[in-house]
Amino acid sequence: MAYSRLLPAAMLLAGLSGLTHPAQARGWHNEAADVPQTVSATCDNQDFLSKQLAYENGGAKADTPVHICGKVIAVSPDAKRTRSGWHGYFYVAVSPSVSIRIVSGLDEMHAPAWPWVAKGDQVDVVGRYYYDSIRRQGVDWTHHGTGRSWHVPGYVTVNGTKYD
Repeated sequence: MAYSRLLPAAMLLAGLSGLTHPAQARGWHNEAADVPQTVSATCDNQDFLSKQLAYENGGAKADTPVHICGKVIAVSPDAKRTRSGWHGYFYVAVSPSVSIRIVSGLDEMHAPAWPWVAKGDQVDVVGRYYYDSIRRQGVDWTHHGTGRSWHVPGYVTVNGTKYD
């Protein structure tokens, strides 16, 4: 009798399994197959600002490589541990009215102890721009490494000294 009650449930599950697709969790960031694989050899804040504006106006929010530069306006003095390791955070002014958060994966970077950047420093940053919302956006993957989900090596140059 127990078998006769389990058989319909098993058949239902078997039939429904073909209707669903496995979730592709990847944290907070969005993934797209057509993400560019390179960045400009020189800083291009206008390109970044155009992408940011498109995302804020409802455009597709795929992670994208950027090459930005500007003056550091704030630095978190303490590194923070996340599920992916130790990170340092600072903000860069990319225009007179726009700044962006920079996330540096300290376990991956060839750099001295944090903080190796200070308010007022001039920086050049290559990394992955992510936009989850107006309050959750920034540039990460600012280190030399790449991975399954990111193929553009990043770096941060501070007053002429490159850290990757």
